Amino acid sequence: MQKLVVRSFAISLDGFSAARDQSQKEPFGKDGLRLMDWAFNTKLFGERFGRPGGQEGIDNDFIARSDDNIGASIMGRRMFGPPHDVADKEAWRGWWGENPVYHHPVFVLSHQRRASLEMEGGTTFTFVTDGIESALSQAFAAAGGRDVRLAGGAATVRQYMKAGLIDELHLVQVPILLGQGERMFEDLGGVVDLYECVEFTPSKAVSHLRIVKKDLR
Repeated sequence: MQKLVVRSFAISLDGFSAARDQSQKEPFGKDGLRLMDWAFNTKLFGERFGRPGGQEGIDNDFIARSDDNIGASIMGRRMFGPPHDVADKEAWRGWWGENPVYHHPVFVLSHQRRASLEMEGGTTFTFVTDGIESALSQAFAAAGGRDVRLAGGAATVRQYMKAGLIDELHLVQVPILLGQGERMFEDLGGVVDLYECVEFTPSKAVSHLRIVKKDLR
């Protein structure tokens, strides 16, 4: 059965996935890129960005599993962009250049209609204006029987979690405090009773938590 999953989603000790004042220069907000230091130090991330000599071990293993059985992704409008400081918002094509990292169909939640963007490497961004359920239905269909990854940001993950639609989350808790920014675990109500943490794996840099939806049958 296909699942909606969150993979390698980093949060600070105080629950923020991005700091304040996000911009084109600082997409994670002011000093927020520290949330990803653990990933940048891994061998796999180093290879992706042409930097040899990264670390193997627990963090690298979790990064390697992030793409397992993923056939499509969903993201929120703010994760695709553009940020507030981009002048030509109509020409914006995402943060990732002409060959984004996804290499599969990506469905972007949006309030504005826009033609799909076909990028290099097999990534196509499709903009969905009729809600989270529609985006999920389209993503499942495009995934060809594989799972769908919910890429973010925090507000989008929160929407799907409040609706009880997420099957599994892999969160990476980074031992820093951001104080302000974009928080995921907020105003979830009774939906928290649907989920439980089934794995806690600390590394030297971060803690990996796997949270799954309970089987209530």
